Amino acid sequence: MFEPPEIASDNTLQMQPSNIQPVRVLLLDDEPINLHLRTAILRQRGYECVPASSIEEATELSNNIDIAVLDYHLGAGQFGTEVAALIRRRRPHVPIIILSATLDQYFGGVEDMHLLKGHSSVEDLLDALSSLEAKRRGAPVVVDARDFFYSRISMAIGSDVLVQIFDEKGVWQHCNDAAAEYLGQTRDWFIGRSLQQELSTLTRDWRDVIQAVSLTRETYIDRSHRGLLNEPRPNEQQHTWSVLAFPITLHDNRSGAVLTARILEKHAPRTSEMLPFV
Repeated sequence: MFEPPEIASDNTLQMQPSNIQPVRVLLLDDEPINLHLRTAILRQRGYECVPASSIEEATELSNNIDIAVLDYHLGAGQFGTEVAALIRRRRPHVPIIILSATLDQYFGGVEDMHLLKGHSSVEDLLDALSSLEAKRRGAPVVVDARDFFYSRISMAIGSDVLVQIFDEKGVWQHCNDAAAEYLGQTRDWFIGRSLQQELSTLTRDWRDVIQAVSLTRETYIDRSHRGLLNEPRPNEQQHTWSVLAFPITLHDNRSGAVLTARILEKHAPRTSEMLPFV
């Protein structure tokens, strides 16, 4: 004869495992191989995948999902952001991840996260899903949007380029690894510090250039032997630098500037430069 279970105390209930349903992930990609691989990887990690190869198919499946992972460029003039906008209107609490090859368009739109193809790994996608899964279950998720935003811009510019991002007062918002190494500090050292106060060895008054670029929204270009520093580093030969400063809207909607620099040509010192004046 069936006997009803005893009523458990609060402590007993907390110790019992809960039946958590697998997270249903909508995967939209018009490339069959990409769609198959992502589906296999996520299913292996315990996610329930709902693959779609077109906007129409994704739209039809979007009513019964927990998270959406949408490829940006679908070909034939179609974009995953169309599905993102639809999901955001119909089901505003569903997290959305956009995958794209560039940051040229729609960055900072309706998506919760943006992963850059060619730079973001499978682990990045899994980490993003894990964070958004926690959000879905009501747990707080803390994302450093500033660092995510600026690091993706830096990646798009190139790892061999010195990249620094400032507000209009010349305060560092971001510094990539190449620039930090060249200037002799860790990346974290720069954030929140004033360019004018910290680095007296910089050529010209870069603060004036950055302020002008930020406020006028114009672009500054310099190709010379001067580079970033007044005095070359020890054992550094004279190089031809390409220095570019262009305006940007910062993560908090203030005006700012991106300062990039790279060596175009490396030169050995000329004989006349090695002799003292007489």
